[in-house]
Amino acid sequence: MLHSLSIRSLVAALAALLCSAAVLAAGEAPDLSREIERIFRAGDRNLAFQRVDQAIAAQPDNARLRFLRAVMLSETQREAEAMAAFERLTQDYPDLPEPYNNLAVLHAAHGQLDRARELLEAALRNDPAYLAARENLGDVFVRLAQRAYEHASTGTRVDPALQRKLRLVRELAAR
Repeated sequence: MLHSLSIRSLVAALAALLCSAAVLAAGEAPDLSREIERIFRAGDRNLAFQRVDQAIAAQPDNARLRFLRAVMLSETQREAEAMAAFERLTQDYPDLPEPYNNLAVLHAAHGQLDRARELLEAALRNDPAYLAARENLGDVFVRLAQRAYEHASTGTRVDPALQRKLRLVRELAAR
C-alpha cells in the first residue's frame, strides 16, 4: 500500500483532473460539465450524480461527462465503480491519457504497482507531456524500488549499502 505522501499526491492529481476535465472531448457540453462539477464541489453530490447520469443518458458517447462521473465516483470512495468506469473509458477512448492515469492512481492506492506502472506508461504513450502521469509514474517507481530493496534485504547477509538505499527510499516515500 502506498504511504500517505504518495496517496495524497495521487489523490491531488486525481482531483486536479476533475478541474481539467475540459481536455476530454473539447467542445462537448462544457457548460453542463462545469455546472455538474460546481454542484458536486458545493457538496450536493446526490444532485450532481443525478445530473451527470441524466446527461450521460442523453449523450452516452460523451467522454467528458463519463470521465467526470468516474472522477466523482472516485472522490466519493466508490472505487470499484470508478475503476470500472475508467476501465471502460480506456477501452472506448484508448487515445485519451486521463482515464489511464486515474485508473493507475486507484490501482497504486491498492498496492497494485505493476498494473499502475503499465497504465501510466499507456497514458504517457498517448501524451508524453502529461505531467500528472509523469509524476505519478515517479511515485510508482519509488514504491517499486522500495519493494525490491525490501525483498533484497530479507536475506541473511546484511549489506550496509542496501540498508542505506532502503532507508533513503523509505524516507522519500514517506514525504
